[in-house]
Amino acid sequence: MADALALSVYEATVDFPKSEQFGLTNQMRRAAVSIPSNIAEGAARTSETEFVRFLDIAYGSARELEYQVSLAHRLGFLSEPNHIALRDACVETSKVLGGLIRSFRS
Repeated sequence: MADALALSVYEATVDFPKSEQFGLTNQMRRAAVSIPSNIAEGAARTSETEFVRFLDIAYGSARELEYQVSLAHRLGFLSEPNHIALRDACVETSKVLGGLIRSFRS
């Protein structure tokens, strides 16, 4: 799920203005890649506490990306269908990560 979101963000940002290559395009891609990267890194840790810490970071990146998707749409960089698909994927990813974090903390 998180990996598919990262791929979708890369595809959606290909046609962003060149002036955004080091701005919003880069920020969105970094946030999108951060999600599965932190899940993978956390899973490789030796303690549950460390794993949850990396899940928290992944959750933060998912919420950050959700805002960036909204901003890109409002700036006219994302079409309505792409906006909805990416927003929904961000929300779903956040819900799954939030549930997983809560399950470890309870």
